[in-house]
Amino acid sequence: MRRFVFILLGLALGLSPVLPAERSLMLATTTSVDATGLLDVLADAFKKDTGIALKWIAVGTGAALKQARDGNADIVIVHAKKLEDEFLRDGFGVNRRVIARNYFMIVGPVDDPARAAGSSSAAEALGRIKASGVPFISRGDKSGTHMRELDLWVLAGGKPETAYLETGQGMAETLRVAAERCGYTLTDTATFYGLQGLAGLKPVYENSPELENIYSVIAVNPARIPTARYGEAMAFVAFLTSPYGQKLIGEFRGKGGRPLFEPMAAIPGVDLVK
Repeated sequence: MRRFVFILLGLALGLSPVLPAERSLMLATTTSVDATGLLDVLADAFKKDTGIALKWIAVGTGAALKQARDGNADIVIVHAKKLEDEFLRDGFGVNRRVIARNYFMIVGPVDDPARAAGSSSAAEALGRIKASGVPFISRGDKSGTHMRELDLWVLAGGKPETAYLETGQGMAETLRVAAERCGYTLTDTATFYGLQGLAGLKPVYENSPELENIYSVIAVNPARIPTARYGEAMAFVAFLTSPYGQKLIGEFRGKGGRPLFEPMAAIPGVDLVK
């Protein structure tokens, strides 16, 4: 009401009203929370709750952390613990909080020419794909998914020397390339089950504890990046970890009503996960 009175007074005096600048927050985020549509839901609720407008760029975890290091983001949502730990050790991030999880899985052609289904481990599944000569499509972008893929190839005895393609793209585009090439890829469950119009791929190795995929939020350290909007960033951290924010995450659904993310902020010790 007071704001409205000031505007009317300014108009009566022939002055142009000066409105308060909009509070905003720049997020660099892994692609899955954007591609699934979850971030749109969270941004709308966050704006309504706090008045802060959330803006974002969706890239792989490695690129998201680089955006923050370069001073182009106030906060990040990422899912690669090794890279997160390095970001924190270097002093660029503070107040890491786990917010959600889903799982990685290996998907491939519907007829599964490598016979990867039925494997006892992800390494065995990748070994069968490698031996078959069927293309494996990698993101190749230093994202959280790419980093986990590389770890799994080590367990499988190394990447294929041939029939291995790096897209340098996000998860959605990489899935589309895998479908076009009748190949296999590693994906997170949220993007796979939340992506519209994807056909020709099916899960061949999934629901494994070894493929747990943890998402965390980290505020940029204003002592290292003076331009970082720390107050707004911590407001977003508080929102995401609040019962309301966690409810929004847990209730978000993909195709067929499937839940895409499991809220994790309230689980004791969850910040210590690998």
